[in-house]
Amino acid sequence: MSRRHPGVLALLFLLVLFAPVPAEAHEYWLTPSTYRAAPGEAVTLGAFVGTGFRGEPKPYATTRSVRFNLNGARTLDLSPAAGNGELTWAGFEMPDASGALVSYQSNFATIELPAAEFDAYLRLEGLSEPLAARARLGDKAGPGRERYARCPKTWIAGSRSDGAMRARKPVDLPIEIVPLADPGNANPLPVRVMWHGRPLAGVLVRAWTTPLAARAVPADAADRDSVGPVQQAVTDAHGEARLTLGPAGEWMLSAVHMVPCAERREADWESWWASLTFARGLPAR
Repeated sequence: MSRRHPGVLALLFLLVLFAPVPAEAHEYWLTPSTYRAAPGEAVTLGAFVGTGFRGEPKPYATTRSVRFNLNGARTLDLSPAAGNGELTWAGFEMPDASGALVSYQSNFATIELPAAEFDAYLRLEGLSEPLAARARLGDKAGPGRERYARCPKTWIAGSRSDGAMRARKPVDLPIEIVPLADPGNANPLPVRVMWHGRPLAGVLVRAWTTPLAARAVPADAADRDSVGPVQQAVTDAHGEARLTLGPAGEWMLSAVHMVPCAERREADWESWWASLTFARGLPAR
C-alpha cells in the first residue's frame, strides 16, 4: 500500500476544508448591534452572508429591497433611512420596552450551476421535490437555473419579560419562520414556517449557534469559526417543528422553499430563503 507524504495529506485536508459550496447554500441573516435594548437605546443593524454562521457583511442595495421594516407597537419603514452601499443598514431608537422584530424582503437574483453541483445543493437543503423532478428528467435536467429571494428577520428583546409576544407575530413575508414561544428562553422551541400566510409542511429547519461577544452583543461574523448546524427538523402537516436549543449565545434558524419558476425564460426554479436571528440566555438587566 502506498504512503502519502504528510505535506500531501495536509494539502488534501485544506482542499476539502475550503472546497467551494454552491452560492445558494450561503445563509443570509440580519445582525443587530445588540439583541436587547431598553426604550430610547440606540440600535444599528446590518446583514451578513456566509456559511456556518460565519459571514461577510452585505451592503444595502436599494435595487434589491422590497421591504425593510421595524415591527413594534406599530410598523416603521426603515428603507428611507437606509443608504445604498452602506454596511450599516439602519439605526433607530428602541421605541418601548416590549422588544422589536426587524424584517427584510429582497427581490430576485439569478444564478446557474452545473447539474451535479445544483443537485448536491438540493440534497443539502432537503429540497426533495425539486431533486425528484430533476431525477425524472435524467440527462435532460441540465444545469440548475434558479432565481432566489431572501426574507430574514431578527428579534431584539426589550427590557420587559412579557414572553416576547412581538417575536411570535407573523409580519406577512412571503416565507418566514415564526417562533411559537419566546425564542430567548423556550426549550425546546416550537416554530412554524409560513408560506404566503399558510403553514408550510415538509420544509427543513436548521439551527446554528455561536457565542455572544459580551452580554447581548453579537461577535463579529467575519472573525468567527465556521460551524455546522446543531439542530434540524422537518415541519409537520401544520408547518410546525420543535428544536432543542442550547441555553446561551446567538442563534440563527434557517429554511428554504423552492418551487418551479413561472418565468421560464429567466429560471427553471424559484427559491425563497427565510432566517430568524435572536439571542438566548441573556443575563438579567
